[in-house]
Amino acid sequence: GSAGAFGAGALVGLSRRGERPQYQLVTGVSTGALIAPFAFLGPSWDVQLTEAFAGGHTEGLLRSRGLAILFHPGVYRSAPLVALVDHFVTHELLQAVAREHATGRMLLVATTDLDKEETVIWDMGVIAAHGGETARMLFRDVLVASASIPGLFPPVIIRVQEAGLAYDEMHVDGGTTVPFFLGSELSFFSSFAPGEFAGWNIYVLVNGQLGKAPHTTPFKTVPILARSFSAELMHMARVELAVIAAFAQRYQMNLRFTDIPIDYPRVGSLDFRASSMRTLFDYGADCARKGLLWATVDEALARFERTVSQPLQTQELEQARGTPGCPFDESSLPPSDSKPPT
Repeated sequence: GSAGAFGAGALVGLSRRGERPQYQLVTGVSTGALIAPFAFLGPSWDVQLTEAFAGGHTEGLLRSRGLAILFHPGVYRSAPLVALVDHFVTHELLQAVAREHATGRMLLVATTDLDKEETVIWDMGVIAAHGGETARMLFRDVLVASASIPGLFPPVIIRVQEAGLAYDEMHVDGGTTVPFFLGSELSFFSSFAPGEFAGWNIYVLVNGQLGKAPHTTPFKTVPILARSFSAELMHMARVELAVIAAFAQRYQMNLRFTDIPIDYPRVGSLDFRASSMRTLFDYGADCARKGLLWATVDEALARFERTVSQPLQTQELEQARGTPGCPFDESSLPPSDSKPPT
C-alpha cells in the first residue's frame, strides 16, 4: 500500500546520514517488494527510489472498473500498477541486480500462489541474471503480483515451467500469507554454532503500523477490504517479528526494527495522493537522517504500550497536531538504563 513511502524515505534518509549499509540479503513483500530492488542496489539508486514513491507517479493507481467489477477479479484496474512498475524495472536495473547477485548477495521477493495456497519466494537475482526482455517482464510481474492486494487488484498470471511442463499460476500479494520474511532463509544457519553470527545485524522495516488507534471503518466495500487486509497483515507481522527476535537472540545477532508509530496521523493503505505520499516519505527520511529510525523490539513495544494506554481523546489530539515522534524517540520510552542502538 501507500505506506511504502515511509520505507522508501527511510532508506534515502539513511543514505543522507551516511549510515546506509550494504545489505547481504534483502527481502520484500507487498509494497516492500517494490522498494526491495532499490534497497538492494544502494544509495546510487536513491533518485529512482524517490521518484517512484514521492514523485507523484502513484496518483492514478486507483482506477475503478465501475460496473465492470461484476465481471473482473478486482475493484481496480491493474494497468496503472503494471505501468508504474514497468517504468522503473529497466534493463539497467536488471543488469545492476545481476552484478550484485554474482557477488553472492541475495534479493528475494514473496508472492502468494493462490492455486497452491502457498507462499512463493522468488530469487530476483537469478531472474535478473538471465537478462533480456523475458527476464525483465518476469521481474516486473513478480513485483506487481507481490503488491496486488486480493479483491482490490486482479491477480497476476505467471507462466512457469517445471519438469518439462508449462502451465499458468495465479499470484497475488505476498502479504496474504507472510507479512515479511527471514525465517525460511535463516534456517540455513540452524546447523551453525550460535556464536558464529554474533554481532551480525538484522534490520526489519515495516511499511505500516503494528498497532493502530481505533477509528470507525466506513461501511463500504473498499474500506472494509483494505482495513481487513491491514488488520490481518498487522497481526501476522507481530508473530513474524517475535520469530525473528527469537532467532536473533539465539545467534547473538543485533535486531533493529522500525515501523510507522501508532501516533502518526491516520495512515490509509490506499491513500496514494501525491501530497500524502510525499509527507510520509519526508517523515521517514527525516527520522532516519536524525538517527531516530531504528529501535529494539523492547523499545518499540514500550512506545506502543505508552501510546495505547492514553485516553482516546489524547491520541486524537496528538494525531491532529500532525507532529508525531520518530520510531525511536527517547521521550516516548519509560525511564531505563538502556542506550539507543549504534
